[in-house]
Order: sequence, then C-alpha cells, then structure tokens
Amino acid sequence: MLKITALHQIHLNLGARMIQFAGWQMPLQYTSIPEEHRSVRESAGLFDLSHMGEIRLQGKGAFHLVQRLVTNDLAHLNPGEVLYTPMCNSQGGIIDDLLVYRTDQEEFLLVVNAANTEKDYAWIEKQSRGEAKVENLTDEFSLIALQGPKAEEILTELTDVSLSQLLYYHFTQAKVKGVNALLSRTGYTGEDGFELYLASQEAPKLWNALLQTGKPYGLKPTGLGARDTLRLEMGYRLHGNDIDETTSPFEAALDWTVKLSKGDFIGREALEKQKKEGISRKLIGFQMETRIAPRKGYALLVKKLKIGEVTSGSFSPTLQKGIGLGYVDLQHTSPGSSISVGIRDKNYPARIVSLPFYEPRVKKTADNLIV
Repeated sequence: MLKITALHQIHLNLGARMIQFAGWQMPLQYTSIPEEHRSVRESAGLFDLSHMGEIRLQGKGAFHLVQRLVTNDLAHLNPGEVLYTPMCNSQGGIIDDLLVYRTDQEEFLLVVNAANTEKDYAWIEKQSRGEAKVENLTDEFSLIALQGPKAEEILTELTDVSLSQLLYYHFTQAKVKGVNALLSRTGYTGEDGFELYLASQEAPKLWNALLQTGKPYGLKPTGLGARDTLRLEMGYRLHGNDIDETTSPFEAALDWTVKLSKGDFIGREALEKQKKEGISRKLIGFQMETRIAPRKGYALLVKKLKIGEVTSGSFSPTLQKGIGLGYVDLQHTSPGSSISVGIRDKNYPARIVSLPFYEPRVKKTADNLIV
C-alpha cells in the first residue's frame, strides 16, 4: 500500500499528476515542470514534502550520539540552527544525507530522505546503545516548503515572526495563520524560502492559506518534477542517484562536510585513509552544448573512451540546455574540459563546468552552504 500525505485530496482537486515515489503517492506536476520551475525562480512555489522522514533524538547523550553518526561537526551548532551532513557506514559510504536541527542542548530532529527513513531509523537505533531516546515521527509531521524570491513577502502576511531576522539555516517556533509550526529558512531549490514542519491534521488549512495569500504574488503549487530540476541546477546531490553507500563524501565533492578533526565518528578511519591515499573518481557537473537532456546511466566519454556515467541529468529550464552530474576518473575533472555523452548510439558534445549551474540569490554562510 502506498502512503499518502495529509494533502493528498487537495493535490487531486488541483489536478496534479500523481506518481509513486519512495513508497508514497506524490504530485509530479500540476501544470508543467518548466512552468512550475520558472515560478520558483521568478516568484514562488509551494511544495508538499511530507514524504520526508523525521527522526527525533533526545535525552542525555543525544549530542554525542548524533556527533558519532554524522561526518560534519555539531560542536558549533546552537539550538535554533540547522546543519547539512552525510551519515556514513564504517566503510565511509553514504547511508544518507540529512539535515540536523538542534532543538535543544540534548535534542535533535534529523530530516532524512523518504526512501531511507526506515533504514535510517533502524541504523540510528542500533548505534544508540541506549544513549538517547530515538523516535520516528514521520507519520506525525507534514512538511510544506515555500520557495522563491517572493517567499518572505508571502509568509510575512501570515505570521508575526520577523522573517528578515531569521537567517539562512536557522529556525524558530512560530504561529502561521494560527498553526503551530517549526519554521525553517532552508530549501532545496537555490532560492530563498522556508520549510514548515507541522502536525499533519493542520496541513490542509496552512496549505490553502499559503496558496490564497500567495496568489497575487504568482505562487503556484509545485511538484517533485520541478523540485528535481531546481535542485539539479544547484548541483545538489540526490541520494540514490548521485550518492549512496558505494560513494564517499570525498568522491561526491562534499569534502567540506567531513570534519576529521572533530574526533571519532562512524566511517572516520576509512575516510581518513581515503583522504591520505587519494580517490580515483569524483563527481562533476557538465553542460551539454545543445538542448538534449542527458539521463541517468548514460556514458560519459573522452574520445570514445568511457570515463564515467551520468547519475542525474535533465533539461535545464533556466539555462535552456541539458545539464547533468556524474562520476568520472579523477584525471578528467577539470572545469572547461570537453567530454561527450553517449545517447542512443550517438555521442553528443558537453563540457565540464563548476557547480552550481545556476548562481543562487539566497544569502548563505560558509558553514552550511550546500554545494
């Protein structure tokens, strides 16, 4: 049985095209992916992300448990702040990439990928050894994301929180249209925006209020299709495509998320060895010379020699060209280098480019920038 979110009937009423995704029935699009993508870049989009997993850790020892689970360093993460980090196995492979919300000195909310929720929960419980209480709260939460340059103006009409004072990768408890929510200045699009965690029974009320308030600003409901093209333009990794337990943070060009100096954590020994000995492949971004879209699994080549393959690819509505991510042999990672992509028995020219493909307008800090 597929799971459905608290907003399922609203999506159907809006005429959404629904798909199966990570065990959930979710909206792929309401109108078209390019139209919804442009709406987020130019005004605002509203997403139902209630399929994401929420795992709470609390009690004495919660800090040390999370610090041991993830590669990034929580030492400077204060209550009210968020951190992006991989969570690795003992071989340094990425079990998942997630957000850590520090809600108190010894209380954390981990937001994990929908396809990994049960696996992550079991892994965390196994590692806890009674250090902290571990709860899977996914079924209790709905998650609504408001993203785009008009997001702050829209949300300001519905809350008394001074949003201009809420920094990127910070959060607060808030009332939004009378609904209690954890209000976070985070997102997966490259634009300014907010993510709101709230009780599932309140989700329809808040969704409708946001859509109504945002209509004069050009706010549109936005599905997972545009979410994928938006994140790809930013070069954000998608677990299951660009990263998994066979890839390390160093291979995925997420070096900045690995803090070997913080002390012991799961995967530290393997990652320390990898950093010392070097890697043989690395994730790169590439841009097609034409509008043709690369897809997962296509070969990446130099002079007909395969050097890697595409992990994520699509047509970029912003750049009007095909773009993609993929792992290639280390000697072929220099920006500006010419490569080709094998598509249906033909090779199409492309070039390696620096990430992100799209330059974000949201203000970010060096400690939590997802690149």
